[in-house]
Amino acid sequence: MVALNPPVCDFGQPAIDFDLPGVDGKRHTLSSCRGPNGLLVMFICNHCPSVKAIIDRLIRDCRELARHGIGCVAIMSNDVTAYPEDSPESMARWATELAFPFPYLYDETQAVARAYGAVCTPDFFGYNAQLELQYRGRLDASGRNPGPADARRELHDAMREVAHSGNGPREQIASIGCSIKWHI
Repeated sequence: MVALNPPVCDFGQPAIDFDLPGVDGKRHTLSSCRGPNGLLVMFICNHCPSVKAIIDRLIRDCRELARHGIGCVAIMSNDVTAYPEDSPESMARWATELAFPFPYLYDETQAVARAYGAVCTPDFFGYNAQLELQYRGRLDASGRNPGPADARRELHDAMREVAHSGNGPREQIASIGCSIKWHI
């Protein structure tokens, strides 16, 4: 596994539309996932140690962000032939076990991950109400292991700021995680 850092935030970049199947059996689009104050698009997967280290905090933060009008959606873009633990069946099982408060979508062709420029799991794209990029940072100080209990909630705080002002913080620390497993 290679740990990668995504590029810094390209403020104002528009969100890319998508139409993907969810583990709930429904199709989800950019407009169906957005909240009145913005949208958090998350590229995650089941097997990545960096995602496993933060998933409980991510679920907590997404529940809280919904109360601030931020929609959240998770997209899994890995090659499931090479990584069967990321299969749609495994995705559905994990989403149910952990009671994901957001749609968990399967990007089988990897077209959405490529369009967004996603490079790792987790990779976060936080948009304001006009669907302009305002955050491309990390969840918190966690890496492959959960960060300290009192770790600053960087993504949560940034997205609350986006919800209330439309702007994200100028200082952001890039997420780090496993590379997206591209089709060969």
